[in-house]
Amino acid sequence: MSAGWVAGAVRAKALVGRCPGAVGAREIARGPTLDDALRRLATTPYARYARTAAGLPQAQRAVAATVLWHLRVLAGWLPPGGARLLVPLAAGFEIANVVARLPAPEGRRAEAPEPYRLGALETAWRSLERAGTPAELRAALTASPWGDPGGDTPWALLTGMRMAAARRTAVAVPSARRWAQGRALLLAARELFVHHRSLPEPVRRDAARLLGTRAPAAASYQEFREHLPPATGWVLADVDEPGELWRAEARWWRTVQSDGAAMLREGRYGPRVVVGAVAVLTVDAWRVRAALESAARSGRPGEAFDALV
Repeated sequence: MSAGWVAGAVRAKALVGRCPGAVGAREIARGPTLDDALRRLATTPYARYARTAAGLPQAQRAVAATVLWHLRVLAGWLPPGGARLLVPLAAGFEIANVVARLPAPEGRRAEAPEPYRLGALETAWRSLERAGTPAELRAALTASPWGDPGGDTPWALLTGMRMAAARRTAVAVPSARRWAQGRALLLAARELFVHHRSLPEPVRRDAARLLGTRAPAAASYQEFREHLPPATGWVLADVDEPGELWRAEARWWRTVQSDGAAMLREGRYGPRVVVGAVAVLTVDAWRVRAALESAARSGRPGEAFDALV
């Protein structure tokens, strides 16, 4: 194993060791107010970007920005070419940048936040940033590793990017394929059976690569479950109807956490340790963001937060 991978793995473990974890998230969630939660947040690594947060959206974005900063630092410790492993794992930040550029729903006009600074972890952001219309965004995506989303409506653009992120992760990060399949499954199930929207053809093709051809073409939720590959059935175990998909999502997060922690415990220095660290860092941020929302609701945790911690 190269010195670069050893250094990256050591750095990755150090970053994970500073996470608040489930116990810290519980303390943040108990509030009892958002101000109390922000004071607790200031004692964690998330303080770097959270110092100036004035409300819940800003605080949650600060948590996400901290994770991105950690991934960029981690990428800098990896050997030449190693950062490519992290690019698909950081795809959600590029998606969030696109979300901020899309037309806002009526009645929800707000100033767009500063884009996340992706550095070496960008896929095509510099091209996407120059796009002035949804049609130009679609063209830029089509010419990039994201691929054609199948439409230029806000929904089609984002659904296409989210499914493409799962596809890219499964191909480029073999140790994260299980998570990518789970994410694709949840996205497809929610679009098909909660929102009752047909998947654009490119999205259906990406879903088929991860879930087989039969599940994405299913006419009912039950049929969807029956046609899933055995390796993905765990996501929807005991989730008998689409209205309970939040339970499946909580299970997905728990699985990413447990798988990532297991990779960190393997004791070898290499890509799997780094991927495991990214998983644990990402789950910790998700948990802290949910904890902040609970504090903003006077310390009343939501069901998904309770299911995870």
